[in-house]
Amino acid sequence: MASVKMYTTLVCPYCVRAKMLLKQRGVAQIDEVRVDLNPAERDAMVSRTGRRTVPQIFIGDTHVGGCDDLIALDQRGELMPLLQAS
Repeated sequence: MASVKMYTTLVCPYCVRAKMLLKQRGVAQIDEVRVDLNPAERDAMVSRTGRRTVPQIFIGDTHVGGCDDLIALDQRGELMPLLQAS
């Protein structure tokens, strides 16, 4: 299963929803980067993605986007193949 990295904050309902969907799809480990605890990580997230909102989700080297992007990817049937790629 591909590695999953997610930029999050503590109180973010979209982060919670994204984590739930990933766990439902078999993701056991999410590398969570809390941007509310470390402003430098937020800066890194913005420079890497061009976005300021959380969550920002990476599956392997692929920037999926936010929660809505993740849900859309799943609905198109493209999430599982991405997760299963190594």
